[in-house]
Amino acid sequence: MAAAQDSSLHLSSGEITRRELYFTNLFRVLQGSTYAGLAFSPWLAEVMQTRLPLLARITAIVYLPIAGMLLLGTRRALPRLRTRMPPMIALDILAAMLMIIAVPDARTGIAGLLIVNLSAGAALLTLSSAFTLAGAASAALVFLGGVDVVFVGRPGRILLESLLFAFAYIAAAWLNHTLGRQMRASEALAERRGIDLANLAQVNELIIKRMKTGVLLVDAGNHIHQMNESAWMLLGSPSSDQRDLGRVAPELSRRLYHWRNLGRVDETGVALAEGVPEVIPRFTRLASNDDAHVLIFLDDTSLVSRKAEEMTLSSLGRLSASIAHEIRNPLAAIRYSAQLLAESPDLSAEDARMVEIINNHCVRLNDIVENILQLSRRDRSRPEVLDLNDWVLRFVEEYSESNDLGEDSLRAVTQARAVEALADPQHLQQVVWNLVQNALRYGRLPGEPARVMVIARNATEQGPPLLEVVDRGPGIPPKVASQIFEPFFTTHEMGTGLGLYLARQMCEANQATLEFVPVPGGGSCFRITLGASVRMASPV
Repeated sequence: MAAAQDSSLHLSSGEITRRELYFTNLFRVLQGSTYAGLAFSPWLAEVMQTRLPLLARITAIVYLPIAGMLLLGTRRALPRLRTRMPPMIALDILAAMLMIIAVPDARTGIAGLLIVNLSAGAALLTLSSAFTLAGAASAALVFLGGVDVVFVGRPGRILLESLLFAFAYIAAAWLNHTLGRQMRASEALAERRGIDLANLAQVNELIIKRMKTGVLLVDAGNHIHQMNESAWMLLGSPSSDQRDLGRVAPELSRRLYHWRNLGRVDETGVALAEGVPEVIPRFTRLASNDDAHVLIFLDDTSLVSRKAEEMTLSSLGRLSASIAHEIRNPLAAIRYSAQLLAESPDLSAEDARMVEIINNHCVRLNDIVENILQLSRRDRSRPEVLDLNDWVLRFVEEYSESNDLGEDSLRAVTQARAVEALADPQHLQQVVWNLVQNALRYGRLPGEPARVMVIARNATEQGPPLLEVVDRGPGIPPKVASQIFEPFFTTHEMGTGLGLYLARQMCEANQATLEFVPVPGGGSCFRITLGASVRMASPV
C-alpha cells in the first residue's frame, strides 16, 4: 500500500515530456491568436503600421489552425518527438519572420515570442538540433534587419536589435537544453529511486507476510492496524472487521497493558484461540519517540521446540560420530586379539566357538561404526546428467565382475528411448549396490536362486525418471515394511540396520526419493525417483 502511494507521487518521464509538449503547443495557439489579432484587429491597425496586411492575414489563417491541430495531437506526437519537433519549430520561425515582414512595428514583440518556441524546442531536442534551429532563427532575423536598414531606410538600431535577439536565441537554446538535460537526469534518477523504493517495500511486505512469526501493529487504543498471515492464524483467523485487540485476544491485550504500564513481561506460552498453537508474545515500540504504536511478535512455541530439537539432533549426530570414532581403536584391538586366540593350538572346540562369536560381532560392530562415520562425513552431492540406460548396463556388468553370483541372476532392463536423470553417480552407485546386495541376500524363495532386476524407466512419458531394484522373493510383510528405513532396524541377526537408512539419506541429498513398493504375485521393489535432467525438463 505504501509503495503505491509513494509511486503515485512521481510522474514518469514520458508523462512529464507530454506535459511539456502540451504547454508548448498551447503557447503556440496563443501565439497564433496574437498573430490573428495583429492581422485582423482594426484598433491595432490604427496604432501600428501594417506593411503587408494580406500576408499577415494569410500567415495567421494558416498558422493558427495548424497550432490547434498540434495541440490536439500532442499525445500522438510523443513516440516520434525527435523527428516531429524540428518541423514544428521551423514553422514557428517561418510564421514569425512572415509576421515581422508584414507588421514591422511589432518586430520586437514577435521576436520576443519566438524565444519561448526556441527554448521549448531546445529543452526537448538534442543540442545540435537546438543550435541549428536557433541559428536559423538568428540568421533570418539579422537578414530581415539588414534589409530594413539598407533597403527600407529604417533606423540602424533595428540591426543592432536583431543581433541582440540572435544572441538571445543562441543563449536560450544552450541554457534550456542544459537545464532540460539535467532535469531529465534528475527525473530519471527519481523514477529509478521510486521504483527501487516500491520494490523494496513490496519485498519487505512479502517477507513480513510470509514470516512464521506473527507480527501485529497496535495503537494506543488497542486497535490493530496491520497483521501478517501468521498472526491472523495464531489469533484464530478473526474477520477483517474485528480490529479491537481486547476482543480478538483478551489475554494478549492484558499482557500488552502490563508491558506498557508496569514494565512486566510474561514469557509463558499461551494459546490465543481454540485449536491454535501456543505462542510467546514479545512487544517493542515502533519507534523510539513513538509510545503509541507497538509491534507485537508472536513466536510459535512449536517452531521454537522444533528448532531446539533439530539442534539437539545435530549435536547428537556429532556426538555419535565422535563415539564411533573412539570405538574403532579398542574394537580393532579386540578383533586382533580374538584372531590371535583362534590360532592357538590348545584352543578347545567350545572356546573356538566363543572366538568365532567374538569375531562375528566385531565385524558387525565395525560395520555399524563405518556406517555412522560414513553418515557423518558424507560428501556433498555433485549431480550430473546420467543416461540411466547406459548407467544400469555398466552397473550390472561391474557388480557381476566384482561378486560371484553363482546360480543367482542379476540383469539390467532398459528402455528404447533415453532415460535421463540428474544425480551424483557415486551416491547412486552406493545406493543401488546396497539395494542389490539386500535383494540377492533376502529376495530369494527357499531352495531357489535369487532373481534380481535393475530397471531404468520413466514413470510416464513425461514423468520423472525411475531406477528400480526388483526381486522375485517372498516380499516384505506390511508391518516390517513400515520400519525398514528406520535406523538400526533389521530382521537379520548379523545386520546393522543402517543400510536402507543410509540409502534413503543419500537419495534425499540428491533430491530423490527411495520407497518400497510391493510386487503383485510376490517379491519386492525398491524404487528411486530421481530428478529430471535440464534437457528433459525444458520444453521443446
